[in-house]
Amino acid sequence: MKIGGLLKLSLIDYPGKIAAVVFTQGCNFRCPYCHNPELVLPERFSQPIEEKEVFNFLNKRKGQIQGVVITGGEPTLQGDLIDFLARIKEMGYCVKLDTNGSNPEILRKIIDLHLVDYIAMDIKAPLGKYSQLTSLKDCPERVRQSIDIILRSQVSHEFRTTLAPPIVSQEDLPQIVSFIKDAQKFRLQKFVLRDNVLDKELMEKFRESISDKEIARLQSLWGRDSG
Repeated sequence: MKIGGLLKLSLIDYPGKIAAVVFTQGCNFRCPYCHNPELVLPERFSQPIEEKEVFNFLNKRKGQIQGVVITGGEPTLQGDLIDFLARIKEMGYCVKLDTNGSNPEILRKIIDLHLVDYIAMDIKAPLGKYSQLTSLKDCPERVRQSIDIILRSQVSHEFRTTLAPPIVSQEDLPQIVSFIKDAQKFRLQKFVLRDNVLDKELMEKFRESISDKEIARLQSLWGRDSG
């Protein structure tokens, strides 16, 4: 595993659980509003953290934290992800996986092997916008497959969309909701311009912002929390 970071305590990344967060290096998307370019662009990678450091920490924290979040980057690009998750589960931890949905084959294996207890998948845009947004041509169909796999599973899950007008705006929400209508949870979040945005030059051109009040209104219209 190429591990770019370890957050030893989080109260917000795993719903209802005290958790540690493992950040993997590498992503196949190039979303311009991404806030983690140091986990996306190889030239920005730091020296990876050794797996033994992560497992030593988890051994010491048994009984103090309840879950482990695997995020990125995009974790499903890691060739040894399944073995890594299996070791965490053997230690008695619950596992949450954050994914962009681009690797449905691995996602299906992880679910079938009962290696994940919660999945959070980002819905970047309506499927028709995916290729332009992520720079991957075959992405829409793979994302659709991942959505179907998650919805058909018995795993607790949520879908999330970041509103970053005009790239992804409230006008896109009806299309997005149409293909996740059976989701347990659907959460909206707003883009915030920061210095570490992947494509800051592009995002600075789009200064249309959404207020917290408007996000709350849109969440009440389009969001869901039945899990």
